[in-house]
Amino acid sequence: MDMTLGILGGGQLGRMSVQAAQKLGIRTVIYTPEDNSPAAQVADHTIVGAYEDQDALLRFAEIVDIISYEFENIPLKTVGFLKALKPVYPDENLLKISQDRVREKSFLNSIGIPTARWWPVDKPEDIPNILKDWNQEDAILKTTRLGYDGKGQARFNLKKDNPDSVYSLLGGSPLILEEMVDFTSEISVIAARDHEGQIEIYGPVLNEHRDGILHKSVFPAPLLPQVTKKAVEMTFTLAEQINLRGVLALELFVMQEGIILANEIAPRPHNSGHWSIEACAVSQFENHVRAVCGLPVLRPGQHRPAEMINLIGDDITRLEDYKGRENVFIHDYGKSNPRPGRKMGHVTILM
Repeated sequence: MDMTLGILGGGQLGRMSVQAAQKLGIRTVIYTPEDNSPAAQVADHTIVGAYEDQDALLRFAEIVDIISYEFENIPLKTVGFLKALKPVYPDENLLKISQDRVREKSFLNSIGIPTARWWPVDKPEDIPNILKDWNQEDAILKTTRLGYDGKGQARFNLKKDNPDSVYSLLGGSPLILEEMVDFTSEISVIAARDHEGQIEIYGPVLNEHRDGILHKSVFPAPLLPQVTKKAVEMTFTLAEQINLRGVLALELFVMQEGIILANEIAPRPHNSGHWSIEACAVSQFENHVRAVCGLPVLRPGQHRPAEMINLIGDDITRLEDYKGRENVFIHDYGKSNPRPGRKMGHVTILM
């Protein structure tokens, strides 16, 4: 296919998107502030520049046909600047919603997708006042922006914690207070939607987190049929209401008696869908590339159950544990410096 896809961001999601594009004969250009990024190691071309560097962004736009992004913290000004030059998918509306937790929760609730109770926090004294209104002692206090993998959040206890201290620890306003919910499991559903409105689904996937970071994903999730149906319906609704073109993930809590609450939106391919590279005929990354480049999305064609394990920090040094095993597939993201909490790769095991 005679097309060049530009990708904002140089991380592992960009890397796997590049590899999917190569299967389709689509050239790729990465735009990233980092030298030797995981995506740059496999892309056709890379431009290294700040997201505020309009000269570099202009050079990037001149050599691509379509633009996408591989993480949600791309500045909206950057996307707006590029959108005036070349199409950007998913569009900035999804990015704007997913970048701010208050806006995200408000949007989900407005389209009939329930979440745990939440409230914006403008000053320290708001925290105990909200908890008293809820008749709760514990809640999660989060920054409204730039939080991921457990960062930018803290548990707050009405009897034990000082509102001023926790408020300052998280950098002050704007914050959001979220009700702690007694969930039985965490799941995610990934949707790919093309320019014709066709939607394909991956999941639900059962997720296990450690220290706020995804550790393991299992597909298919062992859920009651009615829970699976509801989770998929919620994700369909989100994809349609946001007029998605590309891939997104909806992270969900499963409660007692099959009640489901939405947690977060990821406006891009998702860590919990990495298993789809080996367990499906068409991975989440291929369908993302197809959707943003104007091709129809295809049925995933899931042919095997799978388990995906993230290699975090020093886990990458233990690859010998997985090498040579049947139906085990190793993905090394090519990152240096395996510091704690850093996703260095993943392993997919087909069942």
